[in-house]
Amino acid sequence: MKPDTATKGMSVCIEVMQHLSGRIKHEIKELGRLSAFLDIMHNKRLDTFFQPIVQLGGGHTLGHEVLNRPPSSAHFPSTEHFYEFAGCTEQMFRFELFCRRMSLSRYVERSSRTETPADGLVFINVHPGVLGDARHKSGETLGLLGELGLSPERIVFELTERQAVQDYIGFEKVLSHYRKQGFRIAVDDAGSGYNSLKTLVYLKPEFIKLDKSLIRAIHDSREQQELLGLVREYAERSGTRVIAEGIETEQELHYLRQSGIDYGQGYALGRPAHRPVTGALPAEASPFLRQGGLRHVSSDR
Repeated sequence: MKPDTATKGMSVCIEVMQHLSGRIKHEIKELGRLSAFLDIMHNKRLDTFFQPIVQLGGGHTLGHEVLNRPPSSAHFPSTEHFYEFAGCTEQMFRFELFCRRMSLSRYVERSSRTETPADGLVFINVHPGVLGDARHKSGETLGLLGELGLSPERIVFELTERQAVQDYIGFEKVLSHYRKQGFRIAVDDAGSGYNSLKTLVYLKPEFIKLDKSLIRAIHDSREQQELLGLVREYAERSGTRVIAEGIETEQELHYLRQSGIDYGQGYALGRPAHRPVTGALPAEASPFLRQGGLRHVSSDR
């Protein structure tokens, strides 16, 4: 073998070994994340919070969004990392059922007759692909609600736009089935992606939840204000209620109230808590809110 040929062959071998080494390291890392994910699920190590959704006109608490957050770790340094991984695993269907049962059970366990509205809605996050999964047993969620003493009319399935719907016509039929049972639908993250309008038109949700990126400093942004106006006009024509997420300052709250937005959610109205307590409109002249002193924390799940 010529020296040049031998050198090229050795170079190829080294590249192959480096590639295999990288693949092995990646697989080991993924196995570690899967093991950590299963441990969190099996041992119910998700921490559950409830954030109030408040009527901007009068301060009445419409209900609560249930937020399940994992412990921070090297495998999952943030809630976003955890749910991104969950959505890519073959355990997603099982995990969704686990989250649904835990969310509703903890809501009932931690509710107080004096602090939780008897007719308050419960918003639970749902992966769109799971609702139409063939593994679903008919009546399973209704059975769980019967055990807990909750009516389906109080449950709102929150569909995040981050998990895009592919077959809108087929998915609308799935949602129609749930609506006939009394459940309601909310589209989360509206305004954060190009699929927003298509999602709203096809799925006809009872609630539109505006993404926090649209709400942040909306009083200073003509573009955000125009988009808000379009969504509000659509909602009025279709009989849909609008919920603005991530409200943190008095200026944002004031603009949204002046714009006729129905409901709001965010630190200015109520922080996520271990129990579902009522939210409230802040004092009009609160200097802390005026300065934008509230820190936003992701409310995924």
